Amino acid sequence: MHGRLALGLALVAAVAPVPLDAATTSTFLVNATIQAGCLVVGGVSNYGNLDFGSFSALSTSAASTQLSGTTVTLQCTPGTTLTMAVGGGQNNNGSRNLKRTTGSNLLVYQLFRDAAFSQALGINQSVAVSYSDPTAIQLPIYARTQLTGALPAGSYTDVLQVTLTW
Repeated sequence: MHGRLALGLALVAAVAPVPLDAATTSTFLVNATIQAGCLVVGGVSNYGNLDFGSFSALSTSAASTQLSGTTVTLQCTPGTTLTMAVGGGQNNNGSRNLKRTTGSNLLVYQLFRDAAFSQALGINQSVAVSYSDPTAIQLPIYARTQLTGALPAGSYTDVLQVTLTW
């Protein structure tokens, strides 16, 4: 009987799991994904104004201005390509026009994306917006018009739509 007991204990020992050394250290993965994107900060729906100022009805000078007024701050993830396109306006007839508020007279104007007026900004033309500070991006919109000296006095206006993509 001792032989059977010894054999039985030997079989149990052979079948029973042998305790393994437990791992006391290990690793696990931690990750995050940063999505490229931009924000219009401040909830502003008006990106500013192009104001040529006031002139005599007889003036034949050139007038220019740049986007100013309502402050809008654009912020983008560093390295994000931001583009803008500016529509033709409410008085578009193949060119951008200011229209006299109490009549049908038009004053043609052009948009540019540089202060030297060397890079025209065509109607609905998508152009990259360069920036050095991704937390304070300004839209580079400049305007120029040539006064004719033959327009009736009054206020001349237009409304443009800007479309931003990234």
